[in-house]
Amino acid sequence: MFRALVDAGQRLAEIHVHYEQQPEYPLTKVEKAGEKLDYRVTRMKLGKDKTSLIYNQFLTLSGIPKETYEYRLGNRSALEWVIDQYQVSTDKRSGITNDPNRADDPQYILRLVGQVISVSLATVKIVQSLPPLGLPE
Repeated sequence: MFRALVDAGQRLAEIHVHYEQQPEYPLTKVEKAGEKLDYRVTRMKLGKDKTSLIYNQFLTLSGIPKETYEYRLGNRSALEWVIDQYQVSTDKRSGITNDPNRADDPQYILRLVGQVISVSLATVKIVQSLPPLGLPE
């Protein structure tokens, strides 16, 4: 059992530390006809059933597996954390605007969404594959 836990821990550390090198989950990209090609994010929003993500006015991503939401960071999933953190916002007191978009890499956030889904799914699979510890519940 110890070896299984060590192997799982190593794999989890590898995919979490190197999340930006993980493959993107293959989402369906639906582009809105008549809108200009745009990867800039202002504020993303999940669809009602959480299988789609309104990325911006131009792009909607669909095919998000339900298992994505089983990997949680506190009270929300990793994907929900990204959606919350990667938005343009202005601090009321200072007036400083936080803009997560990267001029040098316009598709960074789009890739990140796919990578976070891949890491979430892999994490759930690894944790579910762990042997039971035999502890009372």
